[in-house]
Amino acid sequence: MANAQKTVEDSPRQRRIWPAVLAVVLLLAALPVVVMLDLRDFTHRLSERQANDISKIITDIRTLYATDVVGRILQADPHTKITATDNYRDVAGAIPIPATFSLEIGRLTSSRDNTVRYDFVSDYPFAGRPSHNLDKFQIEALAKFRSDPNIQTIEATEGTWNPTVRLASPIRMTAACVSCHNSHPDSPKKDWKVGDIRGIQAVAVTQPLSQGSTGFHYLFAYFAVALAVGVTFIVQQRRQSRELALVNGELKEANNFLATVSFKIAKYLSPEIYKSVFSGERDVKVTAERKKLTIFFSDIIDFTATTERMQPEELTAHLNEYLTEMSHIAIAHGATVDKFIGDAILAFFGDPNTLGPREDARACLKMALAMQKRLEFLQVKWREQGIEHPFRVRMGINTGYCNVGNFGSEDRMDYTIIGAEANLAARLQSIAPAGGIMLSYETYAHVRDLIDAEAGEAISMKGISRPVVPYLVRGVRGVLNTDSVITELDEGLSLTLDTTGIDPAKAERLRNKLKSVLDQLDAKLTAPPPRETT
Repeated sequence: MANAQKTVEDSPRQRRIWPAVLAVVLLLAALPVVVMLDLRDFTHRLSERQANDISKIITDIRTLYATDVVGRILQADPHTKITATDNYRDVAGAIPIPATFSLEIGRLTSSRDNTVRYDFVSDYPFAGRPSHNLDKFQIEALAKFRSDPNIQTIEATEGTWNPTVRLASPIRMTAACVSCHNSHPDSPKKDWKVGDIRGIQAVAVTQPLSQGSTGFHYLFAYFAVALAVGVTFIVQQRRQSRELALVNGELKEANNFLATVSFKIAKYLSPEIYKSVFSGERDVKVTAERKKLTIFFSDIIDFTATTERMQPEELTAHLNEYLTEMSHIAIAHGATVDKFIGDAILAFFGDPNTLGPREDARACLKMALAMQKRLEFLQVKWREQGIEHPFRVRMGINTGYCNVGNFGSEDRMDYTIIGAEANLAARLQSIAPAGGIMLSYETYAHVRDLIDAEAGEAISMKGISRPVVPYLVRGVRGVLNTDSVITELDEGLSLTLDTTGIDPAKAERLRNKLKSVLDQLDAKLTAPPPRETT
């Protein structure tokens, strides 16, 4: 039933999970493709922008060269001497020196909104020229270049959302530069030496994050789809969890109901039958088979007369106590309790489990002896409760072939045994004395090494062609004389001793008490008889 139920539950659940699993697999497979597409687009956009900026810078340089170099030469008088000077605009036919040319290039690139910018700056500008407003990076770069002549470049990154990478390199004085600067009237410094750091040239490249992020539109779309799939999956899972919670609640109620019903049914069946039926080992159908069993039958002597001396409530309580105690012993020894017939008990060994005819017979005998021993304890208890004539029981045991199985109709059946051998066990019980155990010969043959028994007169019985010799158990031999409960009733004596669980210390105390009682009894034996008075 559990497997079928699980299949019913799993089928809709699997149908719902498969689309989500397929969507996850597709998303994972699409991730590399999406990343490659975005990288391709991003690289294309970045290259396109940088190419455009470089093109503008080159155009500016070409324009500057055409107007301020070539243009000035072409405009000058053919007889004018061409010279290179820093104030080339004030001298006819003059062209800018490299430093001035670099300054002009920096001015042009700074005036445009480009991602690439070129700066040619110094902290020693010529007189008459605007001073360079050096920022922190430029000041620190100049200081480092001048402190360590071996440094060739300095790099730094600025900004978070619009990061700018800046690269600075030193402008070192050459011999021509030293000669010019030390002699020029506008030079702020007259003691330059070859190799001194005149200033720096810096290139700054800015890549706005907003522009770069637009190149990842495929990835953003992918994440949007993944988010939608994830939300859908979570919603489905929550819905399935609620549905499963409802189903589990219903199953829990159903299981509790079935457990309660099965627990109640167990009260009407022997534990062995209950286990075999609910485990599936035994089919619930009308069928029987022939097996060799050891059958036990017990009955309370003079039960009708006992019922007349007791109130119904009292009788019910004592009878239930007796049947409960006997059932516990029967189950402990492996018996199958067939039924209670009023005050009688019918049990057997050999089905559904068996150890073989010999061991089944020996187990049955041990069970009967344990029952009689327990009855001795119960009789003391019942007398103390005011029962003048407590239950006395006689028992019969027989070993033979019987039909065992389910008997009845398809609608209602009973697991029991039928056959003359079962009737013989009842007959043996009927001729046993109070507190006695009567055996058939076959049972006696299996247990003769365990007991002392006395053969009785042969009896005849309907359904059995042979005469049956009953054997009355008179005593047990050492191998069985290990019962832990000792009871004795007599005038002036009420003794019940259960040695189960007695530790050595308690055993010593009980031994001393019993020894004291024995000393008193010895004194009674040796005391002179009382004198007669006249």
